[in-house]
This record gives sequence, C-alpha cells and structure tokens, in this order.
Amino acid sequence: MSEPIRVFLVDDQQMVRAGFTMLVDSQPDLLVVGEAGDGAEALERLAVTRADVVLMDVRMPRMDGVEATRQLAARPDAPRVIVLTTFDLDEYAFAAIKAGAAAFLLKDAAPPDLLNAIRSVYAGDAVVAPSTTRRLLEHFAATLPDPTSAATEDQRLAGLTEREREVLVLIGRGLSNTELAAHLVVAEATVKTHVSRLLAKTGSRDRVQLVVLAYESGLVG
Repeated sequence: MSEPIRVFLVDDQQMVRAGFTMLVDSQPDLLVVGEAGDGAEALERLAVTRADVVLMDVRMPRMDGVEATRQLAARPDAPRVIVLTTFDLDEYAFAAIKAGAAAFLLKDAAPPDLLNAIRSVYAGDAVVAPSTTRRLLEHFAATLPDPTSAATEDQRLAGLTEREREVLVLIGRGLSNTELAAHLVVAEATVKTHVSRLLAKTGSRDRVQLVVLAYESGLVG
C-alpha cells in the first residue's frame, strides 16, 4: 500500500479540528499530520511539517485563511489548499481561490464529499465544481477588474490559440472535461491536452484558476 495522503488542519475551533481529525484518520489512505488554530501558526508548523493537503478555515484571528493560503502558495512544493467556509458565496472564499486555493467547500459538506475532495485535490484536480466557482465569481463580479484596463490579463491570453480561448471560455462556464469533449466533438484526451496547455501558457495553478482567469479577462461575464 502506498503512503497515506498527509492532511494538515487549520481552524480556530478545537472541536472542529477534533471532528475533522476523527473523520480523516478513519480512512486508511488519509492521515492527519498536524493542526493549527490560525493562519500564522499554520505557516510556522507547515514550514517543518510535510503535508499534501491543507484544510483551511478562512475566518480566523491573527491571520485569516486567505493570507495564509497566499503565503503557502508562494512556497516551493506547496501543499494543496481546500478552503472551508460556513457560508456559501463567501467573499473570503472568493479571495482564497484567487490567492491559490485549489478547492472551496462548505463546512457542512457531507463527510464523503470532504474525503473525496481531499483525494481529488491530492490527485491534482480542482474539486470545486466549476459551476460552483462560476457562481461564486458571478456573485462578486463587481469586484473583478475592468477587462479593458486589465493589460496584464490580456497578456496572459496573448499566446492562446483560438481553440484554446474557446476551451477557456467553456471552462469558465463550468463545463467538465466530459462535457467539453461532447461540445467540441473531440476525444476527452484531446480536451485534457488543451487544459494542460492552458495551464502552462497562462501560468495558472489549476482548473479553478482558469475559471478565475476567464472572468478576470472578460472572456466570461
């Protein structure tokens, strides 16, 4: 059996951390390797603790999950971050996704959903359904920069082919790889190639970041 996925917990409520620990450690392929009560403590402990996935609360004292996510994402070989929030369409979750989080989940998500999210994020997927991310972005569309003045975003799109732009628009609209393949009438393997090239050309970390880019650049709105 391969090594378990190492999970680190960040939440200012000890009972919440205890509950997550019981859930995660009940799985043979998952292991809690540490915990912290705020973002600052998390950064300190993760500097000396090897973790694959971080469950990150967003509203915490001293340093919130948004800033902690931003600083973690800047580290080499950074763990993947799943942002946990109490409220759907939370502006903190929106900020955390822009800061580099790979997933956004509500704290009251069903246990199987949380466990599957950890596994999916570890595998390199963005577990937040693109439609959820799209809805989040639509809610906060007023905070996004005006695409006519976002020169840096235009530069990120400059090297894309017309087909890659089309794929980016469809990703921004929430289509899965299977749906993309059906829409474009191509094999799913071809879609995966397009997505990989989009990630490389735009410097995006994952699919969630591609959705954000589609909105920020004005391709989707």
